[in-house]
Amino acid sequence: MSSLEPRLSLKVSQKQILTPGLVQMVSVLALNRLELKEMINREITENPILEEVAEDVPASVEAMAEVEEKVAAAPADQAVREAEGTDDPFAEIDFGSFFDDYLDPGYRSPQAETVELPSFENFLSSPTSLIDHLNWQLTMSHHTAELADAIEMILGNLNDDGYLSAPLEELSQNGGPELAQLEQALHVVQECDPPGVGARDLRECLLLQLRVLGAENSVAAQIVREHLQQLQNKQYKEIAKALGKPVPEIEAAVEVIRKLDPFPGQRYNTNQPRLIEPDVFIVKSGDDYTVVVSDDDLPQLRLNPAYRRLLDHGNATKEVRTYVKERYTSAMILLKNIEQRKQTIVRVCQAVIRRQRDFLDYGVDYLKPMMIKDVAEEVGVHPSTVSRAVSNKYSHTPQGVFELRYFFSEAVNGPSGASIPLLILKRKVKKMIEQENKNDPLTDDQIARILCSQGINVNRRTVAKYRADMRIPSTHQRRDKH
Repeated sequence: MSSLEPRLSLKVSQKQILTPGLVQMVSVLALNRLELKEMINREITENPILEEVAEDVPASVEAMAEVEEKVAAAPADQAVREAEGTDDPFAEIDFGSFFDDYLDPGYRSPQAETVELPSFENFLSSPTSLIDHLNWQLTMSHHTAELADAIEMILGNLNDDGYLSAPLEELSQNGGPELAQLEQALHVVQECDPPGVGARDLRECLLLQLRVLGAENSVAAQIVREHLQQLQNKQYKEIAKALGKPVPEIEAAVEVIRKLDPFPGQRYNTNQPRLIEPDVFIVKSGDDYTVVVSDDDLPQLRLNPAYRRLLDHGNATKEVRTYVKERYTSAMILLKNIEQRKQTIVRVCQAVIRRQRDFLDYGVDYLKPMMIKDVAEEVGVHPSTVSRAVSNKYSHTPQGVFELRYFFSEAVNGPSGASIPLLILKRKVKKMIEQENKNDPLTDDQIARILCSQGINVNRRTVAKYRADMRIPSTHQRRDKH
């Protein structure tokens, strides 16, 4: 019976909790400069404590009037406040430690430096292809040689819409990977961005996207799974009757489905150049390189001084003081996360400079293999943090404008056991094809043998895959017919 007696025991455990501030930090880090600007403007409209600094304009009279209206509208009975308790939500906050900095219209972090940047603002960049986007994600994981071959086969058979264009059974024939490996490879590809890529038909494409949204068991998923034809014919009443649901619920589910993308690969298949603005400038200063985060046109934020005067007067109700504390906390988290984003990007770029000095000095041919996990270890952050820091951001360098993730490339066995970046290997293949005899173009097998003679170990299938990635026609298509 003693084993059933109630006992009191202590246990120490660690648990990871995603606070709202941490969630915002992750989100802010992934934003490029234009997206960050939009987010800041949105926060300014939603949080009255945040105020954009305007040249030679003091804190707005309207803002002070807004605060005074809130005070007048709130309960002001001092006796009631004393009866509720004397705990002050601001008792432990040192206003001087944060207002003094962020009330200064010219406030800049101590790390900010003045560096002369190029006078132009917009740059042209070729868009990333779907295959490039998928390959970049897949380099973040390590796979067996067999699975890697199967993944290459899957990627080589994706059409412009992002769909798998051939049955797995067909791909496994004639010496291809085993069917089980292809099924596993397809699952790996379908876990990549954009959601829905690798689908074999429209139904699977939509279901993959609903799964990402956590709605795989929703009414919308049931409609896609069982009534796709009726959905396309807008037979909502028939669907509602079959599922035993009211028509409004079906219509709400249809609205969810309408927001899905039936052609997830198309966004990566435009040939039009697009205007971009660099998020980072890597500027040579003497013998060294300096990293400058481009934030000149971002709204400069400060805390509205009207709220400090309100609290200093001491006549605000507990409700108003609590409201101000919540808004203040939100504002400070945003300011800190913006600064944290800047410092993380700077540290990652400094690590890139240390590893890619030859590229910055001499050009693309001197790019070195560099993995995200290696930079993460050097910077002292998780690999996902580095991934977010370089995502969708561009850098202006002495060699031109490059997407930050361009510097990250997997290694291929090169001469004397050394390694070369995949990007350089593709450039070699492209250069060989450009210099070939058009009457007798090189085959993939010949290119592979030439590379092997240079100490670069690749096979015919790999060369064919790289050639397809670069949209270079086959040997037969390249042969001069005249």
